[in-house]
Amino acid sequence: MIVISETEDRTTTTPGGVMTALAGPSQGSTELSTWRVRMAPDGHGPVHTIDREQVWMLLTGSVSITVDGTARTVSSGQAAVLPAGVVRQITVDEGPVEALVCMPIGGQAFVPGNDEPRQLPWAQ
Repeated sequence: MIVISETEDRTTTTPGGVMTALAGPSQGSTELSTWRVRMAPDGHGPVHTIDREQVWMLLTGSVSITVDGTARTVSSGQAAVLPAGVVRQITVDEGPVEALVCMPIGGQAFVPGNDEPRQLPWAQ
C-alpha cells in the first residue's frame, strides 16, 4: 500500500482553478490518476477535450458541466462521468468548489482547433 499526502510541489494553479496531484504514475499508481480541484466562486475551466474517461466527484459547491453543447448541474455529493473525447467546459454555479477527479493514467488535453496535446501535470 502507498499513502500519498498533498504537497505544494505537486500543486498547479491555472486561471481555472488549483489542481493538487494525489495518486498518479509519479507516486506509484499504475492504472489511475487522481487529483483535488479547487475552483473560485466565479471560476471556469477552458473549453477542451480529454482523451480518457474522467469521473468528477463534487465535495463542495456545484458546477455546470457542458458536454458537446449540453449543460448539466452537478452538486456536492454527486459524481459526473465524462466520456473520453467529448468537448467540455466546467463552470462554477455555486462556489467555492472542491472536487476529486479520477481517470486512467496517460490522459492528455486538447483544445478545439489545435492538435497539440497538453499534458496534465496534476495527473502525472
